[in-house]
Amino acid sequence: MRIAVVGATGMVGGVMLTVLREMNFPITELIPVASEASVGKKIDFGGLETTVVGMQNAIDMKLDLAIFSAGGSISLEWAPKFAAVGTTVIDNSSAWRMDASKKLIVPEINGDLLTESDKIIANPNCSTIQLVLALKPLHEKYNVKRVVVSTYQSITGTGVKATAQLANERAGISGEMAYPYTIDNNCLPHCDDFTDNGYTKEEMKLTNETKKILDPAINVTATAVRVPVMGGHSEALNIEFENDFDLSDIRMLLHQQEGITLKDDPTTNTYPMPLYSEGKNDVFVGRIRRDESQKNTLNMWVVSDNLRKGAATNAVQIAQLLVKKGLV
Repeated sequence: MRIAVVGATGMVGGVMLTVLREMNFPITELIPVASEASVGKKIDFGGLETTVVGMQNAIDMKLDLAIFSAGGSISLEWAPKFAAVGTTVIDNSSAWRMDASKKLIVPEINGDLLTESDKIIANPNCSTIQLVLALKPLHEKYNVKRVVVSTYQSITGTGVKATAQLANERAGISGEMAYPYTIDNNCLPHCDDFTDNGYTKEEMKLTNETKKILDPAINVTATAVRVPVMGGHSEALNIEFENDFDLSDIRMLLHQQEGITLKDDPTTNTYPMPLYSEGKNDVFVGRIRRDESQKNTLNMWVVSDNLRKGAATNAVQIAQLLVKKGLV
């Protein structure tokens, strides 16, 4: 299996390399790919030193698989060129997610949709992945009508520039700003750019991607907030069902769902936190309770490492599924 990691020198690219090693992905040749400024740099991969190459060189190699984490504009330009030579692309940007001709995949939910003809496969938004994975077993049993989601998103979702801003602010150092305001000791109700309807792109991703992955009939309204946290994204969910539910059954469904870890015992202060999720691949769910203000409605708290299941882990799991199904 000859595989490229495009954007290998970036934050998510680095985690992808780690996850590939941890999951013992069957690699015979790893090709790290990055911008021309990084070509020639050396990257350690499991004790082996590999050299970063440019896009065209990687395309000319006609690799089996390319996992992209290099931004939407890069993906729009280069992913079709990889696909044209027979390389299957798994793309972590927003470029292809809402393209009707491309699959938007969370393996535990809709991995069965993948076929040999899928040469560009979209990895969902980080906050969407943990949302839909938590909703999946509940929707199958009780039929989700509407979700109100408030996110508390790690600065790692913005990238290295944001982590540097937080470190500088905590050290009292002036530096380049990733955000329009201070992030230390602050919360910004502003993830990604604002759109004409007053929502941000991040909030609309939660709405649109959930519909595409799970069910177009599910209504989602979101408020996305950036918080000074490094370890992962948290989400407060208010879920209205078509049918009434039993709380013990809700917990059992979540416990049985692949990729979910239940942490829900108020008597021992057991609940999900970014501090606990950092570096782990699962989505953690807790604070499960009935909304006493209206019928058939549930509250719960969902946390996941956005660089892991929200990006790198999900992409590698897609790659694993392609191998298992003999599609690459």
